[in-house]
Amino acid sequence: MKAQSWSWASLWPFMRADAGWFALALGLTPVIAAIGVAQPMLLKQALDRHVTGGSAEGLGRDAGLYLAAVLAAFAVEAVYTVVTAVASENTILRLRHALVKHVLGLSQRFFEKQPTGQIMSRATSDIDALNEALAAGSISLVLDVITMLGVLGGMFWLDAKLALVLLLLGPPIAGVIELARRRMRALFAEIRDSLAALNAFVAERIAGIEVIQLFGLEARTRSRFDDLNDRYRRANVMNNVWDASLYAFIDGVASVAVALMLYWGAEHATDAITVGLVVAFLDYIERLFRPLRELSGKITFLQRAAAALEKIFGLLAVTDRITPGDSSVEKPSGHLVIRDLSFRYRPDGPDILDGVNLEVRPGEVVAVVGRTGAGKSTLVRLLSRVHDGYQGHIEVDGVELSRLTPESVRRAVGFVRQEVQLFRDTLSFNITLGDEKLDPARLAAAIAQSGADRIVSRLPLGLDQPLRERGADVSAGEAQIISLARTLARDPAIVILDEATASVDPASEKLLQEAIDRLFANRTCLVIAHRLSTITRAHRIVVLDAGRVVEVGTHAELVALDGAYGRLYREGQAATGTQQTA
Repeated sequence: MKAQSWSWASLWPFMRADAGWFALALGLTPVIAAIGVAQPMLLKQALDRHVTGGSAEGLGRDAGLYLAAVLAAFAVEAVYTVVTAVASENTILRLRHALVKHVLGLSQRFFEKQPTGQIMSRATSDIDALNEALAAGSISLVLDVITMLGVLGGMFWLDAKLALVLLLLGPPIAGVIELARRRMRALFAEIRDSLAALNAFVAERIAGIEVIQLFGLEARTRSRFDDLNDRYRRANVMNNVWDASLYAFIDGVASVAVALMLYWGAEHATDAITVGLVVAFLDYIERLFRPLRELSGKITFLQRAAAALEKIFGLLAVTDRITPGDSSVEKPSGHLVIRDLSFRYRPDGPDILDGVNLEVRPGEVVAVVGRTGAGKSTLVRLLSRVHDGYQGHIEVDGVELSRLTPESVRRAVGFVRQEVQLFRDTLSFNITLGDEKLDPARLAAAIAQSGADRIVSRLPLGLDQPLRERGADVSAGEAQIISLARTLARDPAIVILDEATASVDPASEKLLQEAIDRLFANRTCLVIAHRLSTITRAHRIVVLDAGRVVEVGTHAELVALDGAYGRLYREGQAATGTQQTA
């Protein structure tokens, strides 16, 4: 991601809808401050008139005024708290929605470069840090500033000389706060980075727990986790040290302020220095230093949020996405034409595909074979539009693939991968993916055509049976059948099978092969496969080598040609004995 500086103004588009609530919260801050400034003055008046003055006249009125000020402060602060919380939560809701929507629209290239745990951190802990700042930091900081200015005004109103003495403490306080702010900002950037790295490591290792246990990597994984965890701990400890030090410094300065006030009062004891004035000043000192004490916590919120802001809007600024087209094919027939197709993953990288030409007519089955690295998977990614930026032409029913809308691409091209992604949800959801627009009759036909009806009948709850994490309660072959049913339910004109039978057991392969035979009977298919049992069913075989088409023909023709395909065929026979592969 490109480094860029983001300001709090970046949040405004997400705050705009609740601008009225934020304005109300800001409007209440001077009211709260004014009530807070008035209370010590009312207390001074009551003490000087009725305690040291010895007069009971008007005592009830003064006590009533003070009580009214306390109740008013409670009511206004309650409204302020609710309004701030509602506006902040609404803002965070919109930001989180925008972030997830943006991430879902990014290309597969982005996800290949970014660890999943880091992306999760952006949408969870980083968003939560902004929420804390909005609800408890930003607007309350405005309230604190207004309150402190009001308190200083009240102190000058009561005794300007005494107030000036206390102001001598201002410069060291400001200097220490600025030093802590700068240091804590750097620490919070380190905290966000270390937490994202920790989340990414844990997410990746949990996903690969089977490999870790099979190869005995538990100790090495724990060691690496401890290193990452210790980095996160150290950053938090240093931040806590600065936070606690700032709080202790402010608390100590508050005690010095009280001592200065008492010393000044003792040295300049006159009729003007009354008990009410001393009590009012003590109250004002408490009200002045209370927000300063809390400032360390608010700096924590704001610095954490500032670091999170950089991460979140850095992600929102990523433009690595598939450009959506504006054309559509309403009833695709499945005619696929590839002309002079070239592609490289990096501008300065080698061509993965180089001048590929291929035509697949409606209803035709074409198998694509080649050694590892020949470009088969890249071709599949381009056809399914998880990658963009190719040179040449890919046309579906005469329309350039890059000009098609995402909906048209999904309607025209279906995809069955070797690695099946199953979700922790019902079998029904794993076939429909929650698409309520799917025709029930089409869904039932897809389940039957794919052979998934046998899985439905085996499970106690049928389609309503919940599947475990990553489909742990179904076999690899059954997972492929579910994936095939998922694709057939959308009735695409073109189906791409990316080595769909490469990793299943023989029994499951037989069921899957029967389903694939039914699939081959009535639609265009492009098969990326190693097993000869699948390849020989194709009408034509295309051989890729180093990103180029080097041979095209039937199985018999290519074996007789004794070229690249013939060598793959013989190598497969030698490697597997009785099971022939290509």
